[in-house]
Amino acid sequence: MERPVAVFDIDGTVFRSSLLIELVDRLVDREVFPESARLYYARAREEWLNRQGEYEPYIKKVVVSFAKYLKGIPYGDVADVGGEVIEEMRHRTYRYTRDLIQELRGRGYYLLAVSHSPFFMVNGFGYELGFDKSYGTFYDTGASNRFTGEIVDEYLIMNKAAILTRAVEKEGLTLKGSVGVGDTDSDVSMLALVENPIAFNPNRGLYRVAKQKHWKVVVERKDVIYEL
Repeated sequence: MERPVAVFDIDGTVFRSSLLIELVDRLVDREVFPESARLYYARAREEWLNRQGEYEPYIKKVVVSFAKYLKGIPYGDVADVGGEVIEEMRHRTYRYTRDLIQELRGRGYYLLAVSHSPFFMVNGFGYELGFDKSYGTFYDTGASNRFTGEIVDEYLIMNKAAILTRAVEKEGLTLKGSVGVGDTDSDVSMLALVENPIAFNPNRGLYRVAKQKHWKVVVERKDVIYEL
C-alpha cells in the first residue's frame, strides 16, 4: 500500500529561524569563517530587523557569503559546527508544525523535508524531528574532502516541485491525501502538487497565492495559533 506524503519546508516553517543563518553566524564565532563573512550581510540583516528591507535580499547575501568563505574549508570543520547548532537548536520549532509532524507520523505519512539550507544541516535537523527523508543544497567537496564552493544539481534543489515529484516516484508514495506546508512563495510549486496545502506564517507572495487558490492559511504568534 502506498504511503501518503507530507512535505515541509524547514526554515521559517518548522525551525523558527534559518539553519543557514545560524550556521554561518556560528562558523564566524568559532573562527572557521572570518568576521568579514558576517559583515557581508550585516547591513541587510539590520534593514530586515528594522523592517526597512525584505528578507529575500538578506538571505541571498547570507547564501553568497557562505559559498564564498566555504571554499577550501574541510568538510569536518563545518559539519562539526553544524552538529553543534542542531544539537542546541533542535527544539526551536513552531508548535503548530511540530505537532502536525507528530500527528502525521502517527497516521503513517512519509515525512519529507525540503529546504535550500545545506543538506547536512537539513538532514541532521530532519533526523531529530523524525523525517523519513530530507533534501537540501548539496555543496560539493573535492578529493581532499574540502568544499569547492560549487553546488551539485543547483537547478533541482531550487525546484521544490521537482524534488517532491522525484521523492514520490522513488519512494513509491502517493499524493492522495498529501499534505504540504511552506512559508514563502518559493514553496508555491510544491504546495500546488499536494491535496492539502498549508501556507504557514506566509510572506506576502505566498499569502496572495494562497488566498487566490483558497489554500489553508495558518498563523502562529507567541502562544496563539489561528487560521485566516
